[in-house]
Amino acid sequence: MASTAGRFGFAGLVGIRSQDPLEILKRVEKGLAFTALERFQSNTGLSTGELAEAGVIALRTLHRRKEQGRLDPEESDRLMRLSRVFGKALDLFEGDVEAARQWLATPQAALGRKRPMSLTRTDVGAREVEALVDRLEHGVLS
Repeated sequence: MASTAGRFGFAGLVGIRSQDPLEILKRVEKGLAFTALERFQSNTGLSTGELAEAGVIALRTLHRRKEQGRLDPEESDRLMRLSRVFGKALDLFEGDVEAARQWLATPQAALGRKRPMSLTRTDVGAREVEALVDRLEHGVLS
């Protein structure tokens, strides 16, 4: 499993080793290789349905992207956003992938009884999930 240590450590969840934000940005703007999505699934255990729920890629688009071998820039950006949130949850649960996945799938009172995974569909929602993780890490009851 890729380490999520460092500000951009979450990029390792999709197989990007670089911690340089400009390098990561360049790769996202080009469109990540489809293998980045497969690597993320392998590292997180998330199903294709869960990726669709998180807004990363529509199920009907998945096969086409696999054939093309590349995600488009918007899909790549959404995958990186989910990777960032998953990385924060993984840090919260000290590297326990199953606990992070379970927490992201469970409705949270502090998020209006919504599942954190579903909030990652938008940047605003993802930021709320990250803020909740920060509060939990610092012992602030939400």
